[in-house]
Amino acid sequence: MTDVPETNVPDASGKKPVPELRAELLNWCEAWKTCFQNVLSQVSGQPAVFEISPQPQPAADSDVWCTVVAGGAVHGEMTLRVSAASGTRLAQKLLGETGPAVAESATAENITPDNKEALEELLRQVAGLASTTLAPNAGGEVQLHVSVSAAPSWSSDTIVCLQTRDEAGISIAVEIQISPALAAALQPRVQPEQTSAQPSPPSAILSPPSSSYRRLMDVGLDVKLRFGTRRMLLRDVLALSAGVVVELENTIHSPVDLLLDGRLIAQGEVVVVDGKYGLRITDVVDPAPAAGPPA
Repeated sequence: MTDVPETNVPDASGKKPVPELRAELLNWCEAWKTCFQNVLSQVSGQPAVFEISPQPQPAADSDVWCTVVAGGAVHGEMTLRVSAASGTRLAQKLLGETGPAVAESATAENITPDNKEALEELLRQVAGLASTTLAPNAGGEVQLHVSVSAAPSWSSDTIVCLQTRDEAGISIAVEIQISPALAAALQPRVQPEQTSAQPSPPSAILSPPSSSYRRLMDVGLDVKLRFGTRRMLLRDVLALSAGVVVELENTIHSPVDLLLDGRLIAQGEVVVVDGKYGLRITDVVDPAPAAGPPA
């Protein structure tokens, strides 16, 4: 996990210092902070100002976890962790619920199913805005898919917390955890300088010792299949019931994605093997850019 300062002392202006993150990670978190501010201000009609804090939030079994899978120009996963109280308050903002009784309900120990669905829709709106906001720095289109999930199986590379207080003085916090895969994908791609010196043999630069691979061969990794996605209005989500068919954007003949830590590694077609689903690989995705023609 990225080291951050243990002190959080306000500077001369009274503002707390931003955690010492690498520039690309700080830009990513700042973009999410801005998008949270804009969406929350729009749905509530009240200005919202978030601060980035390096202090993780206390964990509880009632916390709501949402996984954000990034695709397009950047691949990887991150999570948004919200306490039941903060999740309830954010959901109330989207649903337009106000008043002292509503504000008091935001201290509940558990979030209701309706508020959980509203929270997920709010986070989808934030992610939709973030997709556009992040594209210039990412060097291309960024696709962000949000879904309620369990705690991640990977160890976080970076953890920051977005904090604010609403007009009623109620604290709202959203914790961001960035996976190692996403952190690596955000690193700037440095092109080697061309010099007149004799370049090192390619094998000395690109080929790690075979023993390094052998040490990793028995490491277990979780892979996921992604059949498709779709975007839904909140009223359609709340109207879901047993028997309702949700159509995906992908057609029946579209390839199914195989994801490793949110990164697309292969595509294929679904098959059934001994009564279980399987994937027949049709294309292995090479994340490295193709080499250009020799000069």
